[in-house]
Amino acid sequence: MENYIDILMGYVYSYGPKLILAILTLWIGFKVIRKMTILLELAIERKEVDLSLRKFLSSLFNILMKTLLILSVISIVGVDTTSFVAILASAGFAIGMALQGSLGNFAGGVLILFFKPFKVGDVIEAQGFIGAVNSIQVFNTVLKTPDNKTIIIPNGPLAGGPITNYTLEKTRRVDFTFGIGYGDDIKKARDVIKSIIEADERILKDPTYMIAVGALADSSVNLTVRVWTKTEDYWDVFFDMTESVKVKFDENSISIPFPQTDIHIHNTK
Repeated sequence: MENYIDILMGYVYSYGPKLILAILTLWIGFKVIRKMTILLELAIERKEVDLSLRKFLSSLFNILMKTLLILSVISIVGVDTTSFVAILASAGFAIGMALQGSLGNFAGGVLILFFKPFKVGDVIEAQGFIGAVNSIQVFNTVLKTPDNKTIIIPNGPLAGGPITNYTLEKTRRVDFTFGIGYGDDIKKARDVIKSIIEADERILKDPTYMIAVGALADSSVNLTVRVWTKTEDYWDVFFDMTESVKVKFDENSISIPFPQTDIHIHNTK
């Protein structure tokens, strides 16, 4: 019995201080990690990052820091942590290879949610699709097309490719090309277009509009017209002005050339 007591006391003397130090390190470490996690959440919140991503990043940080803390505590006690690190590294590598595509999409989702090239409700063009952003998820972005189709785009290629955001700016320029006949009066056509523009309150005064001869085409003189409007009025202005120009040209006997073929018959003896 005395031998067992001596062996036990030997373990107490050898591992007692290390165990106390490990427990103290663990207790202080958990408190420090908790404070660091709160500070990280506040820093990310100032960036106005999406709530779901904010929670995910703070949880990921918390888990990683606690894992490192536990490995440090095990090392303090005297246990060799080399095997633990090797196992974790091997598991991480295997998981990374298996989820390579998903991790790429996750990384893309983090970039999109953090840097915000677009937000929910914006109309964008990316990866060959145009639509309003319905939701931004960690792995995918969901678009709704004007004809109510749902497009799901992986965030990896979306974040790494070109993105056109049609609604990011408050104003947009609307471009038109109106063709008139070579025999028509350019000044008269310009005055008709000018009257339509100035009568439309949705067209902005600043920047001012432009009406100019854009090209002398094969069968028409093309007038290039550029006006500015609020982004939400873009399509209304486009469709209404296109119709108004046709109606006013007809009223003022200004022709709009269209493809046609002239056949000449010669009566020869």
